[in-house]
Amino acid sequence: MFSLTRSAVARASSRAFSTTPSRSTDMAKLVLIGRLGKEPEVRYTKTNKEYVSYTIATSNNTPTAEGVQPTTTWHHVLSFNPGANNYLRTLRRGSLVYAETNFELRQPDPNADPESPEGQRQIFLRHEQIRVLRQPPRDKEETESE
Repeated sequence: MFSLTRSAVARASSRAFSTTPSRSTDMAKLVLIGRLGKEPEVRYTKTNKEYVSYTIATSNNTPTAEGVQPTTTWHHVLSFNPGANNYLRTLRRGSLVYAETNFELRQPDPNADPESPEGQRQIFLRHEQIRVLRQPPRDKEETESE
C-alpha cells in the first residue's frame, strides 16, 4: 500500500515543476477596488454589437520630495457580456465596486501615426465580474422627489 502511495506522490511532485510549454489560454487579470467615475454607458461596435463602457477611479499615494501626494488613476473597462450589461446599466456614479477584468496590452501599429491611438500602446480591460461594495450617498434632490 505504501509503495502505491509513494509512487503517486512522486508522479504528482514531478509534474508540479513541469517544463512543458505554457497553455495558449494564459491570461492576465486585474482586480480593481474603486469608485465608478460616471454611470456606465451603452455603446455599439462598428458591426452594431452592443457593449457597456464604464470607468473606475482608484486612489494611490505617490511619494514626492514634499511628502506623499494622493493621485487618482482612471481605468476604462469594456463589457461585451449581455447578461452583465443589463446589471451594469443599473449602477450609479460614485458606487464603491470590486471589479475583476482581463488585461490585454496591445503594441502600437508601426505604420500608424504615433499621435493616433493605433500608434500608441493600448491597455484593454475586459469586464469579467463586478460587485458593489457600497452604494453612493443619495443626492438631496433624489430623496426629496421620493
